[in-house]
Amino acid sequence: MNILRPGQDGYAEEVAGFQTAVPSSPAVVVTAENADDVVAAVRYAAEHDLPVAVQATGHGLTAGTDGLLISTRRMTGVEIDADARTARVEAGVRWGAVIEAAAPHGLAPLSGSSPDVGVVGYTLSGGFGLMARRYGRAADHVRALDVVTADGELRRVEPGSDLFWALRGGRDSFGIVTAMEFALVPVTELYGGGLHFDTADLPAVLRAWRTWSMAAPDTLSTSIAVLPLPDLPMVPEPLRGKHVAHVRVAYLGDDGDELVAPLRAVAPTLTDSLRRMPFTESGTIAAEPPHPHGYHGTNATVTQLNDAMLDAVLEHAGPGAAVPTVLIVDRLGGALAEAPEQPGVGWDRSAEYVVRALSVVGDDGVEVVRRAHAKLFDALAPWSTGRLLPFVYGEHAPSEVAESVHPSGELARLREVKRRYDARGTLRPLAKGE
Repeated sequence: MNILRPGQDGYAEEVAGFQTAVPSSPAVVVTAENADDVVAAVRYAAEHDLPVAVQATGHGLTAGTDGLLISTRRMTGVEIDADARTARVEAGVRWGAVIEAAAPHGLAPLSGSSPDVGVVGYTLSGGFGLMARRYGRAADHVRALDVVTADGELRRVEPGSDLFWALRGGRDSFGIVTAMEFALVPVTELYGGGLHFDTADLPAVLRAWRTWSMAAPDTLSTSIAVLPLPDLPMVPEPLRGKHVAHVRVAYLGDDGDELVAPLRAVAPTLTDSLRRMPFTESGTIAAEPPHPHGYHGTNATVTQLNDAMLDAVLEHAGPGAAVPTVLIVDRLGGALAEAPEQPGVGWDRSAEYVVRALSVVGDDGVEVVRRAHAKLFDALAPWSTGRLLPFVYGEHAPSEVAESVHPSGELARLREVKRRYDARGTLRPLAKGE
């Protein structure tokens, strides 16, 4: 077990993550290379009365730590069982590695929009991905977990266990996952990419996408992003400096051009990247920024998208918004509305869409962003049914997150699991009082 302390070479590198708006200054960093290192780290923390946090890539960071941080980024083992259509990955693996390893076998994982995101953190948050309307959440396809609990014991956790249920959608409040086994799907390619539309066409495109997405087959996952793009050389010239609508498409059918024809007819496109592609190129669909930065965001699930809601989106996250905001609306439904064979921690299966807002945290701090987002979500509140954990970004109080994403009955069960496996509250807090 290798230990780093503030000021030592390598400490800053281990603490830094993709999310830079959440400060963290752990007293101790353990650079774990295997499950034994994680066990040793948890036992060390218990001996020295230190709270424990874990980080692979830092994409989903919502709170810093002043205790012991376990860095799992060196745990990068990937094994594919082609006959069983499963993968086994260690705690530091990113989706890109699984996509590349599965592809030669004609298989793909239920990965998200970015291949740089860590597999374990993504899945423990629920795992909403590019094929979610066809296959459901990544969390619902987990077969087994290797977990170090707060008592320093390494356990294999399988279906039927409360711990198995709690971890899949409840994040790492209940144990530190050192390895995960999950099902793969027989997908080698898809029809995907995006359409960019200019600022003046935002109202028409939003309404057309709403109508089109309501009739979407389950083999289509789609979202629309309304986003301000900087006037910088790294942005393609047709988009540079504009506030655009970006329609994203991931479709498992063979008639993609016919399917998207109504969207192409709405307005002239600035760019059109829709094509058949190997699944190994699926990360190009959303084309998310690869560089670490500070951001804050939240979301709301909604039962519908009426005109008043779309007007609110444009007012609070459009070209005239006080705080520049990336606004994304995802179509839910399909397999996401169905109960899986092994349910994990909740998902709002009644919702038709999720509206997400994300803003860069600047020199004026996160409170400015919070207030701007609150205006949007207050306007959407009459139609909102909840909030989804995977789309809570940046610094948030654990109690506020838990109480907003979990129904009261589910939260009570989670608290009981927390008491059973982490009575001292060594790991990430679940809610106030724990």
